[in-house]
Amino acid sequence: KQKKARKYAVMKRMISLRDQRINEKERKKAPVKKKEDPSAIKEREVPQHPSCLFFQYNTQLGPPYHILVDTNFINFSIKAKLDLVQSMMDCLYAKCIPCITDCVMGEIEKLGQKYRVALRIAKDPRFERLPCMHKGTYADDCLVQRVTQHKCYIVATVDKELKRRIRKIPGVPIMYISRHRYNIERMPDDYGAPRF
Repeated sequence: KQKKARKYAVMKRMISLRDQRINEKERKKAPVKKKEDPSAIKEREVPQHPSCLFFQYNTQLGPPYHILVDTNFINFSIKAKLDLVQSMMDCLYAKCIPCITDCVMGEIEKLGQKYRVALRIAKDPRFERLPCMHKGTYADDCLVQRVTQHKCYIVATVDKELKRRIRKIPGVPIMYISRHRYNIERMPDDYGAPRF
């Protein structure tokens, strides 16, 4: 028996739409380029920045603070033995309302029995539930979209990728955990936990 060498990346060959064997009607027509009129006014769509932004700070943010909580933020808070609402108040020196979207709730439920404490914390009556209208339960996209539309939230997360995405949106502070306490990023120095 002869050993046949395997052919890698073998593809089926297709006839190009400009081939002579194809009927005239079915042939692909070359795209017709429109000539640009030099006297026409060029329109450029520039995204309008919200009026609530003052330099890099958001003037719309004020107590009571609405804080969008991510899945891993609850898990890391449990590991650090921090009470969510109390630690948020210690960080911002004001009343805080943690908000949980349906996707974050769905993610915690999917994690199963191991994260039942996180689920119990998320179902706390002090937390505000925000309904989601989109498909799927990928929380990162949901949080980024919500924060882009409404600049009245602080995002609580320890996920590096989500932090990187939110830093690109102006006027959205990020709450994170460091040294067994909550810290806030991109907030005016007048309020917020002191840096150590």
